[in-house]
Amino acid sequence: MSKVPVTVAYGDGIGPEIMAATLAVLGAAGAELELEIIEIGKEVYLRGNSSGIEAKSWESLQRTKVFLKAPITTPQGGGYKSLNVTVRKALGLYANIRPCMSYVPFVESKHPGLDVVIVRENEEDLYGGIEHRQSVDSFQCLKIMTRPGTERLIRYAFEYARSYQRKKVTCFTKDNIMKLTDGMFHRVFEEVGAQYPEIEKEHWIVDIGAAKLADTPQIFDLVVVPNLYGDILSDVVAQIAGSVGLAGSSNIGARYAMFEAIHGSAPRRAGQNLANPSGLLLAAVQMLLHIGQRGVAERVHNAWLRTLEKGVHTYDIFRAGKSRQKVGTREFGLAVIANLGEVPETLTPVQYGEDSLNPRSDFPYHRLEEKKVLVGVDVFAEFPGRVEELAAALREVGGEGVALESIANRGMSVWPFGLGETLLAGPFQCRFLAKAPSLGLSQRAIVDLLGSVEAAGIEFTKAELLYTFNGAEGFSRSQGA
Repeated sequence: MSKVPVTVAYGDGIGPEIMAATLAVLGAAGAELELEIIEIGKEVYLRGNSSGIEAKSWESLQRTKVFLKAPITTPQGGGYKSLNVTVRKALGLYANIRPCMSYVPFVESKHPGLDVVIVRENEEDLYGGIEHRQSVDSFQCLKIMTRPGTERLIRYAFEYARSYQRKKVTCFTKDNIMKLTDGMFHRVFEEVGAQYPEIEKEHWIVDIGAAKLADTPQIFDLVVVPNLYGDILSDVVAQIAGSVGLAGSSNIGARYAMFEAIHGSAPRRAGQNLANPSGLLLAAVQMLLHIGQRGVAERVHNAWLRTLEKGVHTYDIFRAGKSRQKVGTREFGLAVIANLGEVPETLTPVQYGEDSLNPRSDFPYHRLEEKKVLVGVDVFAEFPGRVEELAAALREVGGEGVALESIANRGMSVWPFGLGETLLAGPFQCRFLAKAPSLGLSQRAIVDLLGSVEAAGIEFTKAELLYTFNGAEGFSRSQGA
């Protein structure tokens, strides 16, 4: 077997330690890999590269198309953008697959039999990171979801379920509140799911779905979910299965793939030979399946399961009276190597077989043809006075063909409907609609309207155009409107 080129990054924090242990296991198991080592993350940022990755590293990724990555540090509340998100989006890694399983009685969990795969959208939603500060007291983050991005993610989830013989696919959304974005995700789930009649399908509102997932995860099989919900819920499921440190993930696109643990870089544990390398090791098992080295993947996975059975555990899963030996990162890797060729005796041995376990990921998208008509604009305006004064001023600038319909604040109607109890903070959302919606408006009419608003001395912070699609409103109504 010829060696497969793989780009490897040792990462930050505990990354170098868990990567060293992982690569030692892969080498001992006979993985045929040609490693290209790149540097990303903190040290690259400190050299003045704001992206955290250099051109030569991109060249390696474009050449190998397979990336095994240890965790990197992303600052909270400020600083540079997440390199994890950058890599996922730059390489088109739209699907994040996070298998979570309990290993009772060898790893403590309240949920024996837990076996859930989270398939999370990886590029869109709030993780677009498109944020603005509109005023002294107003901050916004745009939630952008597209039909092509959603469609290929959900289609991949069903293809994965079919390949791995998963019987049920569950969709989580919050489409009772976010009727356009999450509503589209739910609608596409129903449309695509109809093409897989052999697989059971269900939908849950994400709040009660999350509660059931935490309480009775055994009723779920594969969960497909938008980006933010998926990030949160996969950590929850991994933790209740036994430890976030046990969970690996794959990031799949049409041409590229990246494999990583789901946990972070844990800088407080760095350099102490404490971290559990299991998450990255199991991610590497997914990588081996992806590149066609299924026999090695099976050998590594079974040795890892046998190591758990023998009670050789790192600190995060060690339990006095149940575990037999507490070991460090390096020693855990050596224990897995010592168990290569063995299979678990109590846990179910892994058998990947010879059939391909790489679901199709390159799906064409056929854009819908819909009649799009511009019917209005939401003008977000800063105004220090009373809302009635703002309404009076804006009614004078409406102009021919367009008129002020309503004013809202943070999504709640404050004019003409309003009870006077709504906190008024940040810009007012002032909605102007065409007097004859069927005729629509020109963009020139919107520009003229904004000019009239400015001439009236009213400061606007942004404008959002309002459209209908095949006659249906492509915008939400304010609460109480």
